Amino acid sequence: MNTEKIHALASEVEQKVIDFRHDFHAHPELPWKEEETSKKIESVLIDLGYENIRRGFYGTGSGVIADITGKEDGPLIAIRADIDALPLQEAVDDPWKSTCDGVMHACGHDAHAAILLGVAHVLAALKEELPGRVRLVFQPAEEAGVNSGAPMLIKEDALAGVDAICGLHVWSTLEAGKIGFRSGPMMASADIWEIEVKGRGGHGSRPHEAIDPTIAAATIITTIQTVVSREIDPLETAVLSVGKIESGTAANIIPETARIQGNVRTTNPQVRESMGGRISRIAEGIAAALRCEVKVDFIPIYPVTVNDAAMVGLLRETTGELLGEKALEELPIVMGSEDFSFYQQKVPGVLFFLGMGDPSKGTDAQHHSPNFRTNDSVLTNGVALLSSLAWRFLETFNR
Repeated sequence: MNTEKIHALASEVEQKVIDFRHDFHAHPELPWKEEETSKKIESVLIDLGYENIRRGFYGTGSGVIADITGKEDGPLIAIRADIDALPLQEAVDDPWKSTCDGVMHACGHDAHAAILLGVAHVLAALKEELPGRVRLVFQPAEEAGVNSGAPMLIKEDALAGVDAICGLHVWSTLEAGKIGFRSGPMMASADIWEIEVKGRGGHGSRPHEAIDPTIAAATIITTIQTVVSREIDPLETAVLSVGKIESGTAANIIPETARIQGNVRTTNPQVRESMGGRISRIAEGIAAALRCEVKVDFIPIYPVTVNDAAMVGLLRETTGELLGEKALEELPIVMGSEDFSFYQQKVPGVLFFLGMGDPSKGTDAQHHSPNFRTNDSVLTNGVALLSSLAWRFLETFNR
């Protein structure tokens, strides 16, 4: 693998990648509505001569996949970039500020799409030397929760024939120039739980003639915290949060029902599997003790993002050659979540962080913040790393 050549080609397309990024940022689209974004991506890939181009998944015109075959048929690695924006009003006043009221790229997906288009240019230029096949996956709807893009693309054969997958996420809390990695669990799972407690309504002055669901709900809220504090190994990581409570219409009315909603994050697939049952057991026991009925729903959203050790090894080697060993930074587990995890359940994969934090440029604001800003100076490193990582995998797989 000629890393110098790849890095040189990545540098040659730097301005093109920045222009792509600015265009995507100025015209953000929400999950499963990324049709114009997808058309632009498709057009570039057609011009570059990519094969098996497909646009549109989940009954929409959103999302694009395309292949490139090198000097030999060989193995197939996928590179994924998410392309959707968030329902957020942008506060940053750059020339390429969002033109869509209440919608902005506040998580860097515009950068991911632009970087992958940069990779498309690099691989197209090296097509005759490429030791295998690469599939580019421009995925819609990473932020869509239960309707997120990865499982939908998998159902529609986006991973057909794929031997491995890689991807990156720009990261504002990691210093610009650093590459954040971790073997094994990298990001947490994310699931939602909902509890409806049903009692019997009545007058606030005569609680003995009613069955108060708010007392049961309040007891459930405090008691389910013992799942983490008393049922999970302290060496494991789990978060159980209450995000929403609904009950009652007036101060002097005991309501019929109370509803609670929250989320659970874990870093161990086995712990994740157990959480629904633990929450249900506590809720049902408390409801029965307080004469209420209860309904518990546990809604799986994103699995744990688990990086394959061999793929992480290839990433470390690649980063060392391109940017030097000092660029590598092993990170603690991140409690945010990513639907890249669905791909990793099917094939070996690695997701890594492209550090872009720089207070002097204002690129250290939190993800999902109206002040979020991408550091364009790191995009070339992303192009070079993804191109080189895919190449190294194909070479290694062919040995």
